Amino acid sequence: QVRLVESGGGLVQPGGSLRLSCAASGFTFSSYPMRWYRQAPGKERELVAHITNTGGATNYADSVKGRFTISRDNAKNTVYLQMNNLKPEDTAVYYCKPIGLYRYNGWGQGTQVTVSS
Repeated sequence: QVRLVESGGGLVQPGGSLRLSCAASGFTFSSYPMRWYRQAPGKERELVAHITNTGGATNYADSVKGRFTISRDNAKNTVYLQMNNLKPEDTAVYYCKPIGLYRYNGWGQGTQVTVSS
């Protein structure tokens, strides 16, 4: 079955950095674009970053552009999100998900990121 395991979250001060990881299994990882989403308390889930299946192109939400970097290692079936200069408004649960894998409708456990002084 499809499995997505996010990790790397934690409590950091404003201006700090975190690197999130998403370990994927149960599908041909290198065939699918991947995305990072986040959901803050009381808010809708939002798209944060996108990467093509090869890693050749990326896109970001305006709110994180210039601060976050999405990358992937297809040999390790893993997607990463490097988050720099974190702000309190980045506080959320972060999730990864493939795009176009229509047989999968679920979400992983997510990883909590809290930015606070």
